[in-house]
Amino acid sequence: MLQLTPHHRLLLAVNPVDFRKGIDSLIALCQQYLNEDAYSGTIFVFTNKRRIAVKLLVYDGQGFWLCMKRFSQGQLKWWPKADTRTYTLNAQALQVLLYQGHPQRAAMSDDWKPVVAQ
Repeated sequence: MLQLTPHHRLLLAVNPVDFRKGIDSLIALCQQYLNEDAYSGTIFVFTNKRRIAVKLLVYDGQGFWLCMKRFSQGQLKWWPKADTRTYTLNAQALQVLLYQGHPQRAAMSDDWKPVVAQ
C-alpha cells in the first residue's frame, strides 16, 4: 500500500505527459528529462494535457508503484506554470490537488516541526 507521509519528497512534473506511457517510460522521463533519480523514493506526479487525470510514480525499495486517478467530473483546478520542469509540494498540498482543489488557496496550517528524512 502506498501511503503519503510528511517526510516524502513530492515532485510535480510541470509539463503534461502522454498517459499511454507506462512505468519504464516514466522512469526514463524522470531520469533523462527531469534529471531526478527515479529510485530515490521521491513521489513523482504527472498530469495529462487535458488535466483530467494524474499519475503517481514511486520506488519503494522493491519495485515501482504506478497509481492513476481519473476524475469522474471536471479537471484539475490548479497546476504550476511551465517556468521550471518540476515543482515541489508537500503531502497536504498533494491531497488537496487530488481532490481537485487549489493547494495555494487551501487554508492549511504550517508544519509545527518539519519532518526531515535521513
